Amino acid sequence: MRSMIRKRLIELFTSAPQDFVSSQQICDELGCSRTAVWKHIEDLRKEGYELEAVRRKGYRLLRKPDKISEDEILFGLETETFGRHIYFQEEVTSTQLIAHDLVNEGAPHGTLVVSDHQTKGKGRLQRNWHSPNGTGIWMSLIVRPDIPLHRAPQMTLLASVVITEAIEELTGLTPSIKWPNDILLNGKKVAGILTELRAEADQVHAVIIGPGINVNQTASDFPEELKHAATSVRMELGEKVDRAALIQKIMYIFEKRYDDYMTHGFAPIKHLWEAYTITLGERIIARTVNGQYTGKALGINDEGVLLLETAEGIQKIYSADIELKST
Repeated sequence: MRSMIRKRLIELFTSAPQDFVSSQQICDELGCSRTAVWKHIEDLRKEGYELEAVRRKGYRLLRKPDKISEDEILFGLETETFGRHIYFQEEVTSTQLIAHDLVNEGAPHGTLVVSDHQTKGKGRLQRNWHSPNGTGIWMSLIVRPDIPLHRAPQMTLLASVVITEAIEELTGLTPSIKWPNDILLNGKKVAGILTELRAEADQVHAVIIGPGINVNQTASDFPEELKHAATSVRMELGEKVDRAALIQKIMYIFEKRYDDYMTHGFAPIKHLWEAYTITLGERIIARTVNGQYTGKALGINDEGVLLLETAEGIQKIYSADIELKST
């Protein structure tokens, strides 16, 4: 009962940001006394909520704590499906591993797995992903698209557009995309996306999209080997960012772009991706499992495959590490 009252109280404040909520309104909404209201307000303050109290006006929320929880994400979430089912734990090995288990259990389309800390975060090619506690967004989204198997890689490009748009809209910063899954700010990596497939024959059962986003790290949070290549939204913006608000923005844009994709195909997403990418038209080195290729990135085809113009002709790059080649 106490937790339900607290949830409703947080919802009251977050639905009226910067506005005062009178003590009487809180009493009426929660069905409790003014003394009980005061006690719940004090509990919120102990959790890190900054609340202003003004006589005859009531209470006003000044600042929420930098925390992620199911409640923080759901309050103010403007989606119909994406993020409506949330699996949250303070610490996990990897949100991707949990998402795979949830897929086996029949988790619905749009299920979101979120954690404040990963002990074994995963990147592409089985690399470790640095996931310090309480600073970033470590999450995995389960989608169940009715698409043929060969179109599944397009999900990564769709996700990269969504993450880029969300950061841009929430902060005013101008991220860019490096094929296939890196989001950059001022040339440094701020996010990566691991996309894993659950399928058989030519049928896609689920796609698990796992963004890792450096949000509120400072330079000291990165190990030495990453400091030259990695950054965070906070470091580029100059101030901390509400991580729950960024997750909400990502879910809202993701749902819209996903619906566009399912209705109109990959073409609208392809145009957006090309507008954000720094890869297009550049000379690059593509390191694949079959060898290394150097050439000019012409763009992506309708399947999301990178087209590379080399001395030997056009190469189709399905998966690779990309390095921009200085001229």
